[in-house]
Amino acid sequence: MDTSILNTNSNHGFSKLHLFWQGTVAMMPLSIAVLPWGLLAGSFAIESGLNPFESQALSAILFAGSAQLVATGMLKAGAGMATLLMTTLFITSRHLLYSVSMRDKISGLPLRWRLGLGFLLTDELFAICGHQSPKRFEPWYALGAGLSFYLFWNFATLAGIVAGSFIPGLNELGLEFAVAATFIAIVIPTIKTKPVLLSVLVALALSVALNYFAVEGSLMIASIAGMLSGYYAEKLLPNQQREGQK
Repeated sequence: MDTSILNTNSNHGFSKLHLFWQGTVAMMPLSIAVLPWGLLAGSFAIESGLNPFESQALSAILFAGSAQLVATGMLKAGAGMATLLMTTLFITSRHLLYSVSMRDKISGLPLRWRLGLGFLLTDELFAICGHQSPKRFEPWYALGAGLSFYLFWNFATLAGIVAGSFIPGLNELGLEFAVAATFIAIVIPTIKTKPVLLSVLVALALSVALNYFAVEGSLMIASIAGMLSGYYAEKLLPNQQREGQK
C-alpha cells in the first residue's frame, strides 16, 4: 500500500488545522476585548423588551455590535421599521467597502467559502486579514479568526442576556467604553501613513466638536469628512513629493 498519499493528506490536514488555530490566536486579543461589548448588547436587548430568543438571534444573525446597539435602542424608542432598517444599513455599509477591498483575495474561492467568510467579515476580521496580499491570504486562517470571534461574541451576548434578566441597570456600569476601546485597538495599528493619520485626526476632532454642540448626524459628518480628508491627502502627497524631488 502506498503511504505517500496518506502522508500528504495528513500533512495537508495538519496545515489547515494549524492555520485555523493561528487565526484564532491572532484574533484572541480582540475577542477578549469585545466581551464587555457583548454583555452590553445582550443586556440592552433584554431591557429594550426583546425576549431571550430574539436577543440572541440578533447576535447569531445580524452579528454587528454597533448596529445591534442602535437597533435595540430604536426599538425601545418605538422607531418605525423603515427607519430602523435604513439606519442599520448605513451603519453597516462600511462592510461593503471591506468586501470590495478583499475581493481579490477570496474571488477565486468556492462559493461556500465566499459566503462563509462574507458572513464572518467584521471590523475585527478586516483588521486581521484586510491588509494581507492575495498571496499571503489563507482562507483557513481567516476562518479561524472570524469563527472564533463569532463564537466569543455570541457567548458574551448570551451572558449579557442572562445577566440582564437578573441584574437591572447592567447598561449603567460603563460597559459601553468597550465599544470605543475595541475600535481604538483596531484603528491604531493601521495608522502607518500620513493620509490615514490625517483622516483619523479629522474624524476624531469633528466627532468630539460636533457632539459637544449637539449637531445632528455628527457621527456621519465626522466619518465622511475623515474619509474625504484622507482621500485628498493621498492624492496630493505624491504630487508634492515629486515636486520636491525636482
